[in-house]
Order: sequence, then C-alpha cells, then structure tokens
Amino acid sequence: MVRADLPQTDLFGAPLTEATPRKPRRPAVAAVAPADADVALAAVLPRELHLGTSTWSFAGWQGLVYDGAYEESKLAREGLAAYARHPLLRAVGVDRSFYAPVGVTTLERWRAAVPESFRFLMKAHAALTTPRTAHRPEFLRGAPEAFLDADYATQTVIDPARRVLGERLGVVLFQFSPLGERVLRHRELLLERLGAFLRALPRDVHYAVEWRDAAMLGPDYQQMLAAAGAVHGLCAHPRMPALDAQGADPEAQGPLVIRWLLAPGRQYEEAKAAYAPFDRLVDPDLVNRSRIVSLGQQAVGRGRTVIVIVNNKAEGSAPLSVAQLARQWCAK
Repeated sequence: MVRADLPQTDLFGAPLTEATPRKPRRPAVAAVAPADADVALAAVLPRELHLGTSTWSFAGWQGLVYDGAYEESKLAREGLAAYARHPLLRAVGVDRSFYAPVGVTTLERWRAAVPESFRFLMKAHAALTTPRTAHRPEFLRGAPEAFLDADYATQTVIDPARRVLGERLGVVLFQFSPLGERVLRHRELLLERLGAFLRALPRDVHYAVEWRDAAMLGPDYQQMLAAAGAVHGLCAHPRMPALDAQGADPEAQGPLVIRWLLAPGRQYEEAKAAYAPFDRLVDPDLVNRSRIVSLGQQAVGRGRTVIVIVNNKAEGSAPLSVAQLARQWCAK
C-alpha cells in the first residue's frame, strides 16, 4: 500500500512529477498574401518560364515572400513551402549543394514542399569542378578528389536528385570557379575531358555548364556541349561577357538557363554590404533585365523551357527583380 503522504516513484526510485508542459512549437513559416498584380502576371506568363531566386532563406524578405519575421535558420529548414506559394516564384537555385551533397531526406522534404510545376536548379558539388592543381577552398577539406568524375557525380548528386525530385529537377549546373592561367593554357584538353564527362552522365537529366573565365567560351565549346546534350549556363557576372554575347546555342534542345548574379562593377562582399537586408531594389539594371527577357522570349518561342535564377546581389532584392522581369515580359 502506498502512503498518500509520500511522493510516488517510478520503478527506478525517481519521484514522479507532473509532466513538464512542452514548449509550444513555433508555427510553420507562412507565405505573405500574394499581391493582385503578381497573381495577374502569373496567370499570363508562359508555363515554360520558371523564374526564381538563389535559395530562399532571407529574413529580409518579410512582406515580400514571408508574412512575418523568421530566423534564417528556420527559413532554411521550413521556408520553401511558403516561398513556392508566391505566384511568380516557380523555381529556386540550390546553392548549398555546391558546398556539400544534399541527402535524400532533405530532397524528400523539398519535393513535398513544392508543386509539380516547380523546378530546382541544383548546383553540383564543387569537388566535381575543382581541378587537382587548383586551390581547394576550406569547405572542400576532407572532400574526395573528384574532378570531372562521372561516377561520383552520378552517385552523390544526380541519382539522388532525379530519383526524389523527378520532373521537379529542372537542371544540374556545373559551376567552374575562376581557373587561372595554369589551367586555362590547357583549354582544349579541358574541353575534351568535360565532353567525355558529360557524355558519361545519365541521359534523363538536363545539364548546364557555367564559367567565370570568358576564355572557355567559343564555337568549339558550343559544339562539345551539343554533342554531349548539355547547354551553356548564361550568367550575368562582371567576369563574363554580356549575356547575349556568351554565344549560347539558340537551337539547343535543353532548357535556357540564366543566372543573374552580380551587378556590373560590384564585388560580392561589397554588394552584400550595400544591399542587405535585400528588401528593396538598390541598383536597377535595366540592361540585364531587357537581355534576360529578350533571350527568354526567343527560347520560349522555340518551345524551350526557360529557368531564370536571380541573386539578391543583382539589383538588391531578388524577389523584386523577379517581379520586374515578369512585368517586362508581359509588357513586350
């Protein structure tokens, strides 16, 4: 018999107390109510056009994409569904996969967060595009030497993404950082190796190649891409020629891929400091807007899918840049 005046214990002798109430879970990230103008624009934009931003986890987008103030860590984990409810945001660039491969559990969470019509631009792990002789950044410490290794690309990047994301995987992008003269002097050999690498990848995925060295561009480069079934990834970046001067093949069968990354004459850290918290347009770039719309409309006219990814460092606020692109597209 248990005396009423003694504390009850569990089987191990510890006093039983009333269960400590759990802290209430913060509500999931909610989307801002869409503006009527954005809904109207989305209704007339072609289904082949997928506009989006480089990642989705920016607290400064309160009132533009999200309905309140959220920590960026929470947005990174839970913000994608709210992001995808914005009527003009039909794609997103995945930058984190450049620094480390993304696991299946994360991919499954992303897939569940977006509609079937949504498209991901997945950057391939940087180990695939870092030559053995190049300086390896700190984030690649411990990563395998995998330069243009088709098996590594297939197993760690492509197979998980295509198996989980399916049609939502719009393109896998291989971004090459500046290579330096020691590598560029072997340009022809590099293009040969790149072509063999691309041809060895699974055929049911779209691939794009993006450079920071204008010397890699040229007719032979385009011929290699065409033979491999890949496309050139156009990028608006101070190190590269103008978008319409990069020589992308207008007859390519894959998607037109454009990334609007950095304002002319700006350095990355300088732009970040000048534009944060990324809630307004600081440096409107009418020239690149017009180029993107013109190139996109030509591609859609040929029946191609168009994926345009905009960075905050292009004009100051990627969601607002997307809205401007949509307005200009519909006005032409």
